[in-house]
Amino acid sequence: MSRSTSHRRPGSGSSPSTLPTPTEVTTLTAALEELKRQGFTEHFALVGGRLRGLGSRQTFRPDQVKISEFRRFEGISDPDDMSILYAIETEDGLRGTLVDAFGVYADPEVGAFVRELSRRRAPRSSGPS
Repeated sequence: MSRSTSHRRPGSGSSPSTLPTPTEVTTLTAALEELKRQGFTEHFALVGGRLRGLGSRQTFRPDQVKISEFRRFEGISDPDDMSILYAIETEDGLRGTLVDAFGVYADPEVGAFVRELSRRRAPRSSGPS
């Protein structure tokens, strides 16, 4: 049994003032099927620091994609059963998913790519001039 938490980015179908709420989907497989019904049909992997569509063979830099939503799955009965699912949209409209472990089993390449996305999307602070 696992527990899932879903988060949507502001502007991705949820009100920016609404806090993310846990989803009813409790398994990674069910979440992948739900996202597939929503049009996230491509499967992505990180290859050489770029996001690659496994079906389309297209590759993308961090500045060419956005994470629309992510869901974290925590293994209640097995602490090693922890993963994170990213729903990703590219600037040319390709939509798909990327799955990674989290915690000690996380892929450092995926983590670096996601951090780069977050850094590029973070609002710039306006300090004194």
